Amino acid sequence: MAESFVKGGKLRAARQWTAVSVLALTVTMALGQEARTPRKPGEPGAESTAASEPDAKKDGALPVPAETKVETKHDWTAGARAVHYTATAGTLQIKDDEDKVIGVMFYVAYTEDGVAAGSRPVTFLYNGGPGSASLWLHMGSVGPVRVVTESPKATGPAPFGVVPNQYSLLDKTDLVFIDAPLTGFSRLAGKGTVKDFAGVDPDVKAFEKFITRYITVNNRWNSPKFLFGESYGTPRSAALVAALNNDGIQFNGVVLLSSILNYAMRDPGYDTDAKTYLPSYAAIAWYYKKVPQTGTMKEFVQKAREFSRGPYAAALEQGDRLPAAEFDAIAQQVSAFTGLSVQYVKDAKLRVSATRFRKELLRGDDQILGRYDARFEAFDVDAAGENPGFDPSDTGISGVFVGAFHNYLQNELKYTDSGPYYLSGPGINENWDWKHRASGAGFGGGRGAQLQPDTVIDLADAMRKNPKLKVFSANGWFDLATPFFGTEHDIAQMMLPPAIAGNVSFGYYPAGHMVYLNVDALKEMHADLEGWYPTAVK
Repeated sequence: MAESFVKGGKLRAARQWTAVSVLALTVTMALGQEARTPRKPGEPGAESTAASEPDAKKDGALPVPAETKVETKHDWTAGARAVHYTATAGTLQIKDDEDKVIGVMFYVAYTEDGVAAGSRPVTFLYNGGPGSASLWLHMGSVGPVRVVTESPKATGPAPFGVVPNQYSLLDKTDLVFIDAPLTGFSRLAGKGTVKDFAGVDPDVKAFEKFITRYITVNNRWNSPKFLFGESYGTPRSAALVAALNNDGIQFNGVVLLSSILNYAMRDPGYDTDAKTYLPSYAAIAWYYKKVPQTGTMKEFVQKAREFSRGPYAAALEQGDRLPAAEFDAIAQQVSAFTGLSVQYVKDAKLRVSATRFRKELLRGDDQILGRYDARFEAFDVDAAGENPGFDPSDTGISGVFVGAFHNYLQNELKYTDSGPYYLSGPGINENWDWKHRASGAGFGGGRGAQLQPDTVIDLADAMRKNPKLKVFSANGWFDLATPFFGTEHDIAQMMLPPAIAGNVSFGYYPAGHMVYLNVDALKEMHADLEGWYPTAVK
């Protein structure tokens, strides 16, 4: 989560909080061999450290902290089989090309005990933003525990519930949740600056360095490897898997949750948003019974897909040259799919933005819709405005995720830090460099740096070079941040031969951007991934 489109098609961290303070305690875990029996949930283990470089405050440099980790022992019994595992919360150093430490990245890893590292898959997970910490995936999706929400209603204040997650993937793979540079407890160090990390390519480089360091320190070079990114984490994954592959680190699979892979085509003037959002509007209008309930929702959405890529696309292409009679006919059809009035569609020149749709669909009920998840509703400050005043699918779950995560980190994982835990990395968005140099020549030759990233090119390059790489695309029907039809469009442009294109699978769920907020949808996604992982490990 924690991603938001702004003008120009860029994703940015929606949360404007500078930080949420974690308890002001330093990490002071006892050194030594952890007791392995009796096993107790949350039992603290040993803290391992790397030699700390000298305090580098001279020459304006920041201190260079040691790598740290705190281990605790746990049992997961909520799934098909019991898993005894170690939870490791810690940091790894990130170095520049001159082998100087410029930052540390925070992570929490869950690894099964008593299993040879080389035979056990490992999955690296992260949210997006760019500049978002990864507590959303960590506490809501496929980890060993999950927060309890009242989704799609707003979840109330503390006390918060955290329960064993029966839909965890811990029975299939070890899990490593990573906070992006400058988010969470990830920090600058030495002579590192925001610009060393704030950009499409610097961000990919940092994650590649982290993953390389992790698999080296933990002897995971021979493990099957997976990436799992949400929202901006999906273009990161597409570029990252290509970069890793180019450096000889092959991955088995990539999970793309709520994708935005090509930013350039979402600039104003291309009408991409109008075409790719319409099927999502149709799904949401069906959900709220604003359109006739004939057939099934999937059948209705499929008709919206066909209309969008056919008559609708052709009409938008004509622009002001579209004849009046055709304009009226298209407006009627858009109205029939979206539940909006014909006149409103005409006034919008056939192009209804997601923001306006959220305000307009339930205007007669004095309600606005969520952007991340349109199942969420709320009363706005007034019923006459053009745009919603806030996103109820954001405000409705932020408190429970933040509060539950900090409580879990301190009391179960025994990790504390004297500094704040940044939900959104300070200085990241305003300094983000959107230029990207894609992996592989592609499309007839090198094109230099892209002004906005099209990471479809990277993912395609990785799949051609590693033809066994599997991709699973997970999508929410009611997501108004990254519409599923846009994902379908992007992935269809990889220009792969059928034998490789068949390595891409899709899943669709009755939820929004954060599919896991709907427990029924999480159950479906878990079942799909449980079946998908073995296909990528052969």
